[in-house]
Amino acid sequence: MIDFEKFNAIFNTVMALNGFSRYSDETHSRKFYTLTQRMLTVGEKMNLTAIKEESAIILLHYVDSLTAEAFLPPNARVADIGCGAGFPCLPLAVCRPDLSILAVDSTEKRINYVKETAKLLNCDNLEAIAMRAEEGGRGSYREQFDVCTARAVAALPLLAELCLPFVRVGATFLAMKGKKGEEELRDAASAIKKLGGECTALHPIMLHGEAEEETRYLIEIRKVRPTPAEFPRAWAKILKKPL
Repeated sequence: MIDFEKFNAIFNTVMALNGFSRYSDETHSRKFYTLTQRMLTVGEKMNLTAIKEESAIILLHYVDSLTAEAFLPPNARVADIGCGAGFPCLPLAVCRPDLSILAVDSTEKRINYVKETAKLLNCDNLEAIAMRAEEGGRGSYREQFDVCTARAVAALPLLAELCLPFVRVGATFLAMKGKKGEEELRDAASAIKKLGGECTALHPIMLHGEAEEETRYLIEIRKVRPTPAEFPRAWAKILKKPL
């Protein structure tokens, strides 16, 4: 792990290249440095990320997560489904203290990591819970959120069934996708409609690194009517027969 001065220089450059200079002050930089140290250290025992180089972590984890930030209203209640190693929930919690974030993952070890990391970063606006998404979407979390995010979890036809039940009518499911985002959206059109959603925008995003660029898509899906009571189904059924 490089020292803070080197990290800070890279962090400032990459954040500026992507329009996030407002988050490149020393306070934010030190928090992201701490997050990087912890992720790499814990990652030696847990499979948190295959990305080990600091500039790539900043671009492909932190900047990528923060692309969702512009679509989150002030003081929004956000559910991050399949949060994994804490993306996008941890960067969003650091940069948007006004948000109230629930991080959901079925793996208890990862949730414990996210909880402990949020505490280390003084992010008291983030709660993490070990829970299957389809159970939460049928239970007390159903239609309780202003925005639901999901990054690198599953193909969109499956993901829509997990995520749309969490958001209230009039709220947004924001799917964070890679270069096949357009194709996934076409495949998910029927599922989105059945689940009470309507795609309102497909946002192409280019991540700019010091020597690389990556294409991403943010798919903005508005909840226009309640999700039918039979959804979400059990994960085995979703996997076997996507909508």
